[in-house]
This record gives sequence, C-alpha cells and structure tokens, in this order.
Amino acid sequence: MYMKKFSLITLLILLISFTTVGQQTKLKIGHLNTNDLMQVMPGIDSAGQALNDYAQNLQKQLEAMASEFQTKYDEYLANETQYIDAVKQIKQKELVDLQTRIQDFQNNAQDLLTKKEQELMQPLIDKAKKAIDEVAKEKGYTYILDTGTGSVLYWEGGDDIMMYVKEKLGIK
Repeated sequence: MYMKKFSLITLLILLISFTTVGQQTKLKIGHLNTNDLMQVMPGIDSAGQALNDYAQNLQKQLEAMASEFQTKYDEYLANETQYIDAVKQIKQKELVDLQTRIQDFQNNAQDLLTKKEQELMQPLIDKAKKAIDEVAKEKGYTYILDTGTGSVLYWEGGDDIMMYVKEKLGIK
C-alpha cells in the first residue's frame, strides 16, 4: 500500500514537472520556401549557364558521333558491292562498334549532366543551409519548415524567415 501511494505521488510529481518544463519551453516555428530562395541565390545564374554550356557540349559530342556514324554508314552502302567479304566484315564491325559507343554515350550523358548539376549547385545549397541555420539560431527558432518541398502537412501561421535569410546572403 505504501509503495502504491509512493508510486502515485512520484508519477504525479513527474507529470507536474514535465508540464512545467513544457510551459517554459516555447516552440518557435518558422518557414521558408527553399525553391524560391534558390531562384534568387547569388551565383544561381552562372551555375545555370555553366550547366547549360555543359549540356550543349555533351549534345555537340553526341551529334559529332552520330555524324561520323552516318558518314561511315553512307560510305559503306556506297562501296558495299566493291568490298571483299573480309573488308565487309571489318566495316560492319566498325559500324556496330561506333553505334554501341553512341548508345553508351547517350546512356552516360544523363548521369554526367546530373553529376555536373550537383557539383555546381552543392556550394549554393551549402551556403543557403548555413544562412538558414544561422538565422534560426539568431532568431531563436526551434524548427524551420520548408514549404517548397511539400513536406509540411499542416501549417497555420508561423514566421516566414525568407527576408532574414536573404539579408544574411546579401540579397535584396
């Protein structure tokens, strides 16, 4: 009986303590749209242009390979009747090998482009993340929600910290 009373009293004290602690700790929640932030980040235009240039370079390489294939294929068709069987087989193998290289290049081009985008964007993402972290600490926020990713299930009010992050980054 004494043990039961003691446990109830202990439980009551713990509940009161947690309630008091919960009342003393005020949650401060802020939000911003990182998609909007990234659109105005300094350096985003030059990163976009570098990515576009890289994509155009990949496209030119692909076009050059396709042009080489077409030239060799046209030459093969024009001279096919004059080739002896051994030369014919060599020319056919060259065409198949070139076609395989083109397909491999096409398959790898998207991966190369994705890697280049990550390489160009990561410094900007890191800079934005650092500014967000600094603003959150300076302004006393407990949580910052990203309204640009669709990961917020419910949101009513809160403080939009976009202006503070822009200020931190020197963006007007």
